[in-house]
Amino acid sequence: MTSPAEAPLDCPLCPRLVAYRRDNDAAHPDWFNAPVPSFGDANAHLLIVGLAPGVKGANRTGRPFTGDFAGDLLYGTLLEFGLAEGTYDARPDDGLELKGAMITNAVRCVPPQNKPTPAEAKNCLGFLKSRIAALPDLRAILALGRIAHDAVLSAQGIRKASATFGHGATHELPGGVTLFDSYHCSRYNTNTRRLTPEMFQSVFRAIKSCLEN
Repeated sequence: MTSPAEAPLDCPLCPRLVAYRRDNDAAHPDWFNAPVPSFGDANAHLLIVGLAPGVKGANRTGRPFTGDFAGDLLYGTLLEFGLAEGTYDARPDDGLELKGAMITNAVRCVPPQNKPTPAEAKNCLGFLKSRIAALPDLRAILALGRIAHDAVLSAQGIRKASATFGHGATHELPGGVTLFDSYHCSRYNTNTRRLTPEMFQSVFRAIKSCLEN
C-alpha cells in the first residue's frame, strides 16, 4: 500500500516519538505537537528536505522551519532568491507564501534531542517517497544535512555509496531531478561557521541556475 504524502496527525509508527509528542502535549497543550505537514507550492520545482521538526520550532507552530533560528536563515534566503513572497514573521499565519518551492522533513515528528533513530527515519520514508512523487514539476531537491540526503536516496531506491553527501555537491536522480546538498542551516552550524550565509546562498545560486535552464 502506498503511503500518503503527509503523515496522519495521530501517526503511530514510532513509539518513542509518539511518547515524546504526548509529553510535549501534556506540557504545552497549545503547541501543534503532531507530525508536521509539508509547506509550500503544490506545483513546486524545488523540494527542500530538512531533518525533523524542532521542539520549539515546527513542533510548536505546525509549519516547517517556523519559530526557530534555522527558519530565519532558510526563509530569508528563499525570499532573497524569489522563491517566497511576503514577510517571514516566525509564525504560521504570517502570510508568507512559497513560489515554486516546498519544504518538508525526512522525519515528520519532533525527536528527543533532535536526533531521530535510523529506524524512525526509515519509518517516515514512505511519506517522503509519496511527497516526491506528488510533485509533477519537480526538478531539484535540496537536502539539508546528511540524514535528509540519505533519506532522499533511500526514498528513490538509490545506494548511498553512489552519491556521497557533501556541502555544495550535486547528484543526478531518476526522472531528471537534481539533488543538491547543503549543511543544515541550524544555529549550531552557523555559530560554528560550518555554514555561513554566503555558503548557503551559493547553493541556492546553483539551484536557481538549474531551475532556469
